[in-house]
Amino acid sequence: MIKILSAEWIKTKRTPIKWVVFLTPILYSLVITWYYSSKTIDLSTEISVFQIFFEVWTIIFIPIGAGLFSGFMIYQEELAGKFNGLLISKLPRLKLYLGKLIILIFLTTLSIFIGTFILIIGLNYVIHVPVSISIFIMAAIVTALSTIPLLAFHLWISLAWGMGASIGVGGGGLLIAALMGTNLGNMVWKYIPWAWPVRISTLPAIYLLNLSEKEIGYAVQQNAAGAVCALVFLIIMLAGGIKWFEKWEGRKVYN
Repeated sequence: MIKILSAEWIKTKRTPIKWVVFLTPILYSLVITWYYSSKTIDLSTEISVFQIFFEVWTIIFIPIGAGLFSGFMIYQEELAGKFNGLLISKLPRLKLYLGKLIILIFLTTLSIFIGTFILIIGLNYVIHVPVSISIFIMAAIVTALSTIPLLAFHLWISLAWGMGASIGVGGGGLLIAALMGTNLGNMVWKYIPWAWPVRISTLPAIYLLNLSEKEIGYAVQQNAAGAVCALVFLIIMLAGGIKWFEKWEGRKVYN
């Protein structure tokens, strides 16, 4: 499995993927740091930073990134002999599929943590805006975990229909995530894949708010229900995607 992961990592060289993974979170975090460097600091600043950083990240960057990363990864296989590398490989299809998914998870998680750490350093140690390191890191962890079902979904789409379909679905997911982040999604967000990163990432923020025990219990209960739905969806995507991929014979590629 290590060899497969190493090969998948090498395939990302000289591609836009690494530039997006590293530069996007750095630039985004620096912009936020610059913005708050000229703001008056008060008790609500940490909450404001948390909301802006994670809401924009989960509403915009995750849907687009999931579609782009998985789509471009499979597009490379199209260019390299029209999927011959996958179709004639003697390695188990299961390992090939999981290898691509693990690299997608790694790239997405890496991007999230780069952005989070740059933000923490910029705020705490450069412009001296105190934010809780543990809460922001916990939010980054749950954001990464809640993104995994989307990555499994987009990997299947990319193999079946190509990069254009994956990016298109990601664009539609952006709109859905934006809606689910409002009060309109309060009743249904638990069943919407693009809403999971948006909603679940806010769970650590309950420690920044002056909430009652009843409100905290309700927030935890709602997020737990969303997490269960996300886990069920992930299992379905993994089981269905792997079974489908084991019988996959490629698709027509148009030059």
